[in-house]
Amino acid sequence: MSSRSPRSAPAHQPDGQIGSAQSVRHVPSDATARLVLSDGTVFSGRGFGATGCAILNLGEVVFNTAMSGYQEALTDPSYTGQILALTATQIGNYGITNDDIESGRPTVSGFVVRELSRIRSNQRSVEELSGWLARHGIPGIHEIDTRALVRRLRNSGSLNGLICGDASRTEAELVELARSSASMVGQDLASAVSPRHAMRFEESLGDWAPRHESCMRIARRTLTVVAIDCGAKRNIYRNLVQRNCEVHALPHDASPAAIRALKPDGLFISNGPGDPAAVEATVQTLREIAGEIPTFGICLGHQLLALALGATTYKLKFGHRGSNQPVRNLLSDRIEITSQNHGFCVDEKSLRVAGGEPTHIHLNDQTVAGFRHTIKPIFSVQYHPEASPGPHDSDYLFDCFVELMESRLPLSEASMRAAQARVASQDRSTGPSNASHGEFARR
Repeated sequence: MSSRSPRSAPAHQPDGQIGSAQSVRHVPSDATARLVLSDGTVFSGRGFGATGCAILNLGEVVFNTAMSGYQEALTDPSYTGQILALTATQIGNYGITNDDIESGRPTVSGFVVRELSRIRSNQRSVEELSGWLARHGIPGIHEIDTRALVRRLRNSGSLNGLICGDASRTEAELVELARSSASMVGQDLASAVSPRHAMRFEESLGDWAPRHESCMRIARRTLTVVAIDCGAKRNIYRNLVQRNCEVHALPHDASPAAIRALKPDGLFISNGPGDPAAVEATVQTLREIAGEIPTFGICLGHQLLALALGATTYKLKFGHRGSNQPVRNLLSDRIEITSQNHGFCVDEKSLRVAGGEPTHIHLNDQTVAGFRHTIKPIFSVQYHPEASPGPHDSDYLFDCFVELMESRLPLSEASMRAAQARVASQDRSTGPSNASHGEFARR
């Protein structure tokens, strides 16, 4: 596969372009750092990225079980306000590239890993992880027991915490700071990462498309998609452009009149950070316009659509974060391995009362992972079908959105089965070694 074309940064975020391959090597400091949790737990390790006595970053501490894709995770706006811990043991070994970013800069409050690699080996790498984080003021900590950290988060639930590089601060003082920091519940963080002005996104997947266009549903004419951008990952928009969509991203508080003025064929609501119930401006807009135009939501967009219909959401104990999350498609009875990153979920009982019907269920805890409206052209999923990197089992959902825009009818079981069949047709042509998980992981 040939190299990716250069990525253009969205207008609402700083340019994410990285230094050249001749960038100065950044050697992590030997200074100690501490990860302090609100329950009083303290992990001592070594600092990297932005280090020094001035570093004290707070956030909700969460973990991700993916084995790769640290750069994409660090630049995912959905991690705004969070300190991200990875369960993979060595991180940084393939460096940083100009291509693999999902927004203009790292969005996490801090980064926690077991071992930071001091060697990067990747022909596309242009910079080391630690130096890149340092340039953006993001602290990291390594040489701690991340297994013990994850066990604590799984048992207690996600906890507020902080990374501190100041050895003079007492543990009691730092624990009190972590305890006094704001809960993720009630925080509208989408407004902080949403674009300030409308923008047009024109970049496609190019050579990085997971399957040939003959196995995709390409729109018969160019379809205008208005995206309510609550902190969208770029790869979502690339998937839409790949299918002959003209994507206009609007701020999260765009009015129904501003959306209608673009005469869209479809409405998309993106992923993003924070508590969905706090994003009142978007929910209010969706109450008026969702379903008037064929509508598709991903992650936070899924939750916002459910709220707009009258359903409720709640905070999960420690969320779903990783590229190995199993989901059952209830319409086709196929299993999909999915990429997920969320801490809130839609309540199934209230969703059904509001006219929604679950289409996907998370197999680890039986929570709602997707739904459709029974009479309106609205559907959404809790996870990320644009996964980059990650499994491509679910990218057929973009095909379903194209069909929804062309037919203007509610999502049907037949259309979903047909979309998955297109994926399977490529799997058969390329052989079992390249087939998607969903083709073989059946009931």
